[in-house]
Amino acid sequence: VQLQASGGGLVQPGGSLRLSCATSGSIFSINTMGWYRQAPGKLRELVATKSSGDSTVYTESVKGRFTISRDNAKNTVFLQMNSLKPEDTAVYYCNVNVASINYFGKGTQVTVSS
Repeated sequence: VQLQASGGGLVQPGGSLRLSCATSGSIFSINTMGWYRQAPGKLRELVATKSSGDSTVYTESVKGRFTISRDNAKNTVFLQMNSLKPEDTAVYYCNVNVASINYFGKGTQVTVSS
């Protein structure tokens, strides 16, 4: 399973970014798709996940600002990030769970700064 994330960049506080992550490889069915992030000097943390049954989980700090969605036909997951704050600065990693195995892609840098 390969994951390719895109959409990161530099944005001013209050701005928006949309991350995308396309998956490829031998995938029969994907259970959960999601996003994690890791800021400098901090542990990787869950940002948002969306199950195959459409259940979503968000970390408290992004609720109301971030929205996760997925295109099951294309095995792609998105993260719409609005009202970005400097503390959202991190490397963002997409994640999929296939047959109870977690896969992570290479991260994409998101920097929120004026």
